[in-house]
Amino acid sequence: MTDRAAADGFEDWLRDRVPERGLRPKAAAVLEVLLTQPRRASFGSTVELAQLAGVNIATVTRTAQALGFAGWPALQQELRARYLSSLSAPQVAAEHHGVGSPGAASLRRDLDSLAVLNRRFDESVVATIAHAVAEARRTIVIADGSYAAVGIALAHNARLAGYDVLAVTAGDAELANAVASLDSRDVLIAISFWRLYESTVLAANEARSRGARVFAVTDAASPALAGAAEEIVLVPAEGVAFFPSLTAGMAVAQAVVAQLATVDPARTAASIEAAEAMWSKFGLLHRRPTQGT
Repeated sequence: MTDRAAADGFEDWLRDRVPERGLRPKAAAVLEVLLTQPRRASFGSTVELAQLAGVNIATVTRTAQALGFAGWPALQQELRARYLSSLSAPQVAAEHHGVGSPGAASLRRDLDSLAVLNRRFDESVVATIAHAVAEARRTIVIADGSYAAVGIALAHNARLAGYDVLAVTAGDAELANAVASLDSRDVLIAISFWRLYESTVLAANEARSRGARVFAVTDAASPALAGAAEEIVLVPAEGVAFFPSLTAGMAVAQAVVAQLATVDPARTAASIEAAEAMWSKFGLLHRRPTQGT
């Protein structure tokens, strides 16, 4: 895939972020590099981008801010996520070829991603999602493919916290049935990275049309998904192979559950106690906790 072809996938996204008053000539030059050379912009340094645009580094930063980002790192992260989503799995693998020790490189990438997530973390958004789940009749979590791991963890721990949360991971028929039962009393959380599943986008929009509150955890705010979601948590998901990393997504899921457990502590404590008693009755645990006196 050429840089021009890849640019076609997010040209509208970038142009929609241009302020009504437009950009100054030097900032417009930076935007043109982003549109015509997305690969180099996605992986290059600020210095390289400035040289390509014929501007200084400060202009690159100001352009990112004019487009609605805190700075160049935030813009580059989403730009790279969108660029990678335009590639096939073999093409993504080729992008990461020759990274040295794959295992060590993967760990370093995840540590970097968590650092980025921590810098961009908006506690108010997580609190909004947690309170929405707490107030809902029930919550459906959509997560397909490998992303199902994040959705299952979120739903499992939310149920332990005392709330009716179900992860839908078994296919389109189950998803269609789950969405058909949603209304304004419910919440849907869509979790998807890299190339979004069409069924996830469809379900999010259908849930919104039925009055349900919709939230998304993803690595790039696709307009089709962003239009349905009340809030979007953007997480770095780039791996070092042909599949995305789920580490940052799992961290967000845990953050939501940790927040959820504080909404109604008495409810959560009672739920955990009931689960603990049932674990004991079923003999699930190899090492059983010491009973208090």
